[in-house]
Amino acid sequence: MRLSICILVLLVGPGQSGLVWAAVTQQVKARSEYTLDEESFHKEQHAEAVEHATLFQVAPEKGYYETVLLLSTLEQKAEEAKEREATPAVERQKYLAEILDNMVQVHGGCFQMGDIFGNGDEGERPVHEVCVDSFAIAKTEVTQGQYQAVMGSNPSYFAKGDSYPVEQVSWDDAQEFIEKLNALTGRTFRLPTEAEWEYAARSGGRNEKFAGSDEVDSVAWYGRNSGESTHPVAGKQPNALGLYDMSGNVWEWCADWYDVDYYRSSPGRNPAGPSSGEHRVLRGGSWSSYPSCARTAFRLRFSAGYRYYSLGFRLVLQAGATGR
Repeated sequence: MRLSICILVLLVGPGQSGLVWAAVTQQVKARSEYTLDEESFHKEQHAEAVEHATLFQVAPEKGYYETVLLLSTLEQKAEEAKEREATPAVERQKYLAEILDNMVQVHGGCFQMGDIFGNGDEGERPVHEVCVDSFAIAKTEVTQGQYQAVMGSNPSYFAKGDSYPVEQVSWDDAQEFIEKLNALTGRTFRLPTEAEWEYAARSGGRNEKFAGSDEVDSVAWYGRNSGESTHPVAGKQPNALGLYDMSGNVWEWCADWYDVDYYRSSPGRNPAGPSSGEHRVLRGGSWSSYPSCARTAFRLRFSAGYRYYSLGFRLVLQAGATGR
């Protein structure tokens, strides 16, 4: 950054009193005891460059005083303002690029959705065939860095770093994030449907109990191995599609309303859930879950405004958009 600063030094001999005059910007931290009237300083013909003026003594132990005049020009002020604005803008662009780069293309297909292992809950039955079109889904949950870049805040309880998943976000919060993200990128992001989520978690519809494995410890941070905390995303083994943490770490909101009996009447192609309801669906389990809750078929529900320190989300890029 180019600076335009003038420094005027006046030496006054020993035994003589002297004062240091300094016009300083807000960024300069001075030992200030007196404030120079700005109108008086105008008479020194430096008014166009002055933001603040302070009056203080320097080095009296040396037997003389220095008079130092620091003029911060309007140009400097403007440059500093641009720099303050540019820093978050650069960070935002970095995370927007990261979000786009992390999208993984999932080729559509058909699979048996629900409790294929026979040890699930009522809401996971009956097992039924579902076909989904191709879509792109994020390889990780939305991180705290990504959320901060878009929203300007980080609501997470475990605010340990940018690579940790964001949590304490409601379904409504996720929708607000997506609305702002779409405005910033010109793309159409959204939450996955339940069917898309399960199809992706099971590596494209494979018979997998957990996301990428039948052994929970290899793919998930959950109640028995998490140390009672979230962990940086992508710290466990991914599934065959290259997707991380679809079992464990944080619960992930889906787009659908919840209905315990929905599988009994679900359409066979691209089901999007009931048309209304009282709760929204979450999938995948979290750092505090039992292994059974991290199964790919397990369904949880909460109201759309509910926040908790184990609730996060993952993005889907609308069909027809570019993914990796």
